[in-house]
Amino acid sequence: MTTIPTGTSGLHHITLITRKVQANVDFYVGFLGLRLVKRTAGFEDAAQLHLLYGDRLGTPGSLVTFLVWEDGGPGRVGEGQPSEIAFAIAPGSIGFWLQRALRYLVPVSGPAPEFGEPVLRLKDPDGVIVKLVGTTDIAGVEPAYAAGIPPEDAIRALRGATILTSRPAETAAFLERHTGFRSAERTETIERLRSDAGDVIDVRDATGFWTSAPGTGTIDHIAVRAPDRAAVKALRDRLGAEDAGPTPAHDRTYFFSLYVREPGGSLIEVATDGPGMGIDEDETTLGTRLFVPGQSEDGPEEDITVLLPQFGLPGEERFAARELPFVHRLHQPAEPDGTTLFLLHGSGANELSLLPLARKAAPNALLVALRGRSLEEGAPRFYRRLGATTFDQADIANEAEALAAFVEGAASGYGIDLERATFLGHSNGANLIAATLFLQPGLIPRAVLLRSMMPLETIPRADLSGTDVLIVSGADDSFDAYRPAQVAALEGAGAETTVVMLSAGHELSPEDAGTIAGWLRALQAQQPL
Repeated sequence: MTTIPTGTSGLHHITLITRKVQANVDFYVGFLGLRLVKRTAGFEDAAQLHLLYGDRLGTPGSLVTFLVWEDGGPGRVGEGQPSEIAFAIAPGSIGFWLQRALRYLVPVSGPAPEFGEPVLRLKDPDGVIVKLVGTTDIAGVEPAYAAGIPPEDAIRALRGATILTSRPAETAAFLERHTGFRSAERTETIERLRSDAGDVIDVRDATGFWTSAPGTGTIDHIAVRAPDRAAVKALRDRLGAEDAGPTPAHDRTYFFSLYVREPGGSLIEVATDGPGMGIDEDETTLGTRLFVPGQSEDGPEEDITVLLPQFGLPGEERFAARELPFVHRLHQPAEPDGTTLFLLHGSGANELSLLPLARKAAPNALLVALRGRSLEEGAPRFYRRLGATTFDQADIANEAEALAAFVEGAASGYGIDLERATFLGHSNGANLIAATLFLQPGLIPRAVLLRSMMPLETIPRADLSGTDVLIVSGADDSFDAYRPAQVAALEGAGAETTVVMLSAGHELSPEDAGTIAGWLRALQAQQPL
C-alpha cells in the first residue's frame, strides 16, 4: 500500500560521510559538475560541516549531501546500510563520462548493463561507489551546467541507491508501504523499487555479508520525498501504530523530516519538498553563505566557524593538504598578518579544542592544530603516560623529533615563516612543547604553555637565549606545584620567561585568551620595524 501521494514520491536526497572536505568538493563540484547549493553547520553538532550538492536550484531529487568528518575514521560498508548511489545521465553521454574519468584519473569500470541500462561505476575520494546511469526515465529539472561539461552530458538528477539487507522481503515491503516506491523488476539478488518520479531503490539480498559500521566512506541515510508536514506527521502516526521503532522528527530549516530504520537496519528519512534551498539565498548566491542552526541573521559566531574545515571551490585559492607526521587542521584568517600559531591540545581533547581560544588570541594568524599520536583509552595524547606524573621518556623524545619533522614540512608545504611562529599548548600538548624546547633547540622561537609541567626526567643542556616563553598557570591547579622547577629550567637555559597566574584550575578559563593576546602584542611591539 502506497502512503505517499502520487506525484510526490521519489528520492529527496542521499547523505554520506566524507573524510576530506577539499577532495570531496573537487570531486562532486569539479569533476561531476554538481552545484554546491548549501553549506551548513550540523543540526546535531554545530562543529560538523554539512555540504549539499545538487542541480542548479537544489531541487529535491537531485541532492546528495555530506557530513564532513575531517580526518575521521573510515567506516565499513556492509549489511544494514546503503552501499551505492547513482546519478542519471543521457544514454548517449556514457562515452563522455568514461573519457572524463580516464582523463581525471577517477577509478572507473564499465560500461556494463544493469536492468537494461548502461552503467559506469566510479569511486569517489572516500571509495564510495558512484554510478552514472544512462536513462531516459529521468529528464532532470535544472541540471547544473559546469565548465567542461556540455549541457547535454550534464548529470540530470539522482537515479537511485542500493540497500544491503539480510531481510530483503521485509525491507522491500516496508519501503512499499511507507515511501511510495513499488516493486518493478527483480534479479536473483536484487529487487528494484521504482517511484512515480522514475528513480529507484535497489534492495539487495546481503545475507551472509559482514555488518556495516558507521564512518567515513559510508552512506548515512537515504531520504525520500513527502509533500508536506502533515504527510510526515501522519506517517509518524502509522509507524507508531506499526511499532516501527524510534521516529524522531526535526525541522531542518530547508525541509521537515522524520527518521526511521527499515527492518534491515538502514536509516530512512522522509523529508518535505519545502521550504527548499532558496529560502535564505537567491539563485545567484545559492551555496555561498554558511548557515548555522540557531544563530542570528547577523552571521555565525567565530567560535563555531573556526571549528569547521575550510575549503575552496574549483578556481578558488586553497591550501593543498600535505601528508605530514601528524593529522592536523589548518584555519586561515580573513586578513592574515603572516604569523602562525601551532596548537597542541591537552589530554582527552583533539585538534579542534584550542582553535576558538587561538582565534580570539590571534585573530589574524594562520592556525595549525595538531592531533596527538599516542592513544589513551581512545583519546589522543602527545606522548605515553605511565602514571599521573610519570611519562615514557623515549616516547617523548620520539614525538619531539616527529614534531620537528612536522614543523619543517609545514613550513615548506604551507609557506610558514617560522621566525613569526608561536607554539601554544595545553596540559599534555604544552608539556611536549616544553620538552621540545630542550630536545630540539632552535625549533621553537615562542611558546605559550597553559597548565604545564616539565615532563623530562633528565633535562639536556640547551641554549634557549632569544626564546620567549609564556607560562599561564591556574591558582587552583594541583599541577602548579611543578611550575617552579619548569621556570628554573627555562630561565637556566636563557629563555625569557613570563609567568601569569589566573584564578582557575587545570582547565582553560575565559581569561586565557586575553592573557595570550596581550603577551603576543607586547612581543610584537618589541620587534624592530
